[in-house]
Formats: sequence, structure tokens, C-alpha cells
Amino acid sequence: MIEIGKWQTLQVVRSKDFGVYLAKEQGDKDAVLLPRKQVPDGLKAGGQIEVFVYLDSSDRPIATVNRPLITLHEIKRLRVASVGKIGAFMDWGLEKDILMPFKEMVGKVREDKEYLVYMYMDKSNRPCVSMRLYEHLSTDSPYQKDDQVEGYVYQLSDKIGALVAVADKYQGLVPRQELHKRLYVGDTMTFRISEVREDGKLNLSLGQPAYRQMEEDSEMVYEAILSYDGVLPFTDKASPEIIEREMGLSKNAFKRAVGRLLKENRIEIHEHSIVVK
Repeated sequence: MIEIGKWQTLQVVRSKDFGVYLAKEQGDKDAVLLPRKQVPDGLKAGGQIEVFVYLDSSDRPIATVNRPLITLHEIKRLRVASVGKIGAFMDWGLEKDILMPFKEMVGKVREDKEYLVYMYMDKSNRPCVSMRLYEHLSTDSPYQKDDQVEGYVYQLSDKIGALVAVADKYQGLVPRQELHKRLYVGDTMTFRISEVREDGKLNLSLGQPAYRQMEEDSEMVYEAILSYDGVLPFTDKASPEIIEREMGLSKNAFKRAVGRLLKENRIEIHEHSIVVK
């Protein structure tokens, strides 16, 4: 049986002026057309060729020797060619664009922008792609704690945090309590692995290891105090909301940074302010 969305080796069962028909073997009824312009010289009846099978504009199976950017059950980045009434059409390197139905989108997608997607067959046996990646990402990564990795933000959850495809392949998460910076679906950035969980999933952080992060945070806080003409109009007793809004840090991270500056004798803490010495 010929499979849609996959590479397969098929046999020439008959030839026409407009192309050759291919099947698994002679006598098969579900032969598929390979257009004449793609038929290699010398390919005759009984000969074999490796082709990719998809659906043409009339939803009929058709073979090609051209290489698509994604195949069935793969995860790849594709560009939005256009957005229509039933979804977005993604450029996957073939003559007919592949559909991403609206129900498979995460947020609004924009023309010409790239998104990480998974290819599947819908209930009508048509190839489609989806931005819903959670069930399709691997949990057997080779990474260890404190490794720096590149990740793609594919979904945001108010309850758990930012879901990330590490190296476009592995399951990652920036826990909600670690999100002190606004992220968006489609962001690609560098993360630090803060934990490799027992189930293989990766907990991620936007920051450096604790000792490096504290050093970086303390310098940032010091520069921020200088920008206030040397007098920051609040202390580490301020509300978490004020600290995060003004510094982009959690209250705990801010307190650690202030403690380091105090220990280094670079600041003084007054009742309602922090002052550079």
C-alpha cells in the first residue's frame, strides 16, 4: 500500500506521455503518478525509484522526487506562505503548500514567519501540520544540568510556565516562577538546564548558575541604582511586583544581589532607599 507523507521505493507499472504510474508491485490498483518532468532518463516499466508521495491540488496522491522540508511524524520549522479561511498554508518545499488548521495553531500566526510544527495525517488521510508539540517531543536528551541549550518557545501556560522545544526536539519547561521576562510563542533563545527530571523532561532557566547569576544580577542592580542618581527609591523590602517591574528580578534574586553589594561595601541601605557609597 502506498503511504502518503513518506519516502518509499515504488515500481513503474505503466507509462504515459504525461508521466509514469508507480506502485508497490505489478498489478496493484493504487498506482500513483510521477509527472513526466520528474521522470529520470532511462526509467522504464519494471524499474524502481524512490519517491515522496503527497496530495495534489485535487487531493489525489501524486509522487515527486523533490525533497520536502518535513515528512510524516517529523518536527521542523516551516514558513507561513499564506493564511486562509481554514487555516495557514505552510511552505514545505513542494508545489502545493501544506495546511495547518486553525485548531492546530497556538495563538495567531503571521504570514512569512517561521513556526516549529509537527506533521500528521488528519482523519481524511491528508497531510497537515500542528503547532501542538507536547506529545511529540522526546524525553531522552543527552543534556546535563547547567548545559546551555537553544530552545524554541512553542506554548505558554499561566499555570506551569513556558513550554520549550530544546534543539527543536526535546521536551523543556521554564517553570512559571522562573519567568521574570516576557516570552512569546516563536521566540528562540539560549536557556540553561536547571534540572534533568526523572521522566527525562528538562527544567530550564533564563539565567546562569546561581553563583554566576548573583554576580550578574548584583552588577545590574548597581547600574540601576546609578541610573537613579545613586539613590534607589525602594529597598529589598518592597513588594515583589515593584521589584519585578523595576528590576526584572524576583524578590529573592534582588535580595541576593543587594546582599552581595552590601557585603562588598558598595551600597548603604536606608529605611526607604538604597544608596551608592
